[in-house]
Amino acid sequence: MQDQIFHLQYAMDTFYFLVCGALVMWMAAGFAMLEAGLVRAKNTTEILTKNVALFAISCIMYLVCGYSVMYGGEWFLTGIQTVDVNSTLSDFAGREDGFEGGSIYSGASDFFFQVVFVATAMSIVSGAVAERMKLWAFLAFAVVMTGFIYPMEGNWTWGGGSVFGLFSLGDLGFTDFAGSGIVHMAGAAAALAGVLVLGARKGKYGPNGEIRAIPGANLPLATLGTLILWMGWFGFNGGSVLKLGDIASANSVAMVFLNTNTAAAGGAIGALILARILFGKADLTMLLNGALAGLVAITAGPDTPSALGATLIGLVGGMIVVVSILTLDKLKIDDPVGAISVHGVVGLWGLLAVPLTNDGTTFGGQIIGALTIFVWVFGASLVTWLIIKAVMGVRVTEEEEYEGVDLSECGMEAYPEFSKK
Repeated sequence: MQDQIFHLQYAMDTFYFLVCGALVMWMAAGFAMLEAGLVRAKNTTEILTKNVALFAISCIMYLVCGYSVMYGGEWFLTGIQTVDVNSTLSDFAGREDGFEGGSIYSGASDFFFQVVFVATAMSIVSGAVAERMKLWAFLAFAVVMTGFIYPMEGNWTWGGGSVFGLFSLGDLGFTDFAGSGIVHMAGAAAALAGVLVLGARKGKYGPNGEIRAIPGANLPLATLGTLILWMGWFGFNGGSVLKLGDIASANSVAMVFLNTNTAAAGGAIGALILARILFGKADLTMLLNGALAGLVAITAGPDTPSALGATLIGLVGGMIVVVSILTLDKLKIDDPVGAISVHGVVGLWGLLAVPLTNDGTTFGGQIIGALTIFVWVFGASLVTWLIIKAVMGVRVTEEEEYEGVDLSECGMEAYPEFSKK
């Protein structure tokens, strides 16, 4: 009977992991649609190419070495598909809490769930450097980011390793349930380094410091992308419970889903109201980024707040992102899709919000964890970007930027019927 219970739990938890991983993988479509909608028509094909290619690179690099760096083990995930049933049964029988103990699932499902998180972090970089970066320079960075930079900080956090052998973030009370800092702020830190090396798009800022808006080409597409991301986030946060096969875990999953959804709603409303106050209009792009900000904010701790608390955390995140986008523009940090604000600034807010509802976490631990992630990812990314710049250059020519990187980098246009002949 005990063995039958184990088999059921093992199958259920493995299946749940895989389904949640597939939902997170679908977020790649969300990022592609969001970014394609927020860039100009002449840069659409290139941004779509980047999003598909970075996902493929992430899968391969994390398989080759990233997973090993983050969690230990053999390169190329040697033997991960092999399951010793008797050994796993003994593992289950030896647990003090039996069926209600920790999750046990296929190692292959764990890799699949982890690799789509890596791709998410890299997708954040794509939008921030859009419309003026060389495609192959971006892909070269993706190799380093997904194979080494992200896995290193992942080892110090979810992997349980010590930071350069000096201290353990877990011992300091650092908690990041599903990755507000580990995934989102890390992606934003890499993006910020790239933007600083790359510079702003031509015409974005005037000679006297004026800020010129560069509207996206397809707001319906950007809206679709946001809703896809909203949906995928249920897998992102829900899957991070790691288990479904008992009453307590099922209740936790349900609460995480509820809090994820209501935080997104709170973020959307917060951004919409603040944009109306500041601009006198309902700004769709701020509304979309507000919903995403709410999702990022709750990701660090969706398991402990009440539904009302999650709504308020998202609401604050939505308001923060509006202020952050305006501030970065004043600082002449050109981010076409607002990725640094949504995932970086609000990612920090998400980490700092955790101790408000989780007694096992400290503000000091969260701050040290956030600094560790940012300093490492930003520093390592800056060095990588500078090396790529020296070797192959990172920016297209002014003429190529004016004509659009679709033609110079991909040789085709996304909307050829609308081209001027």
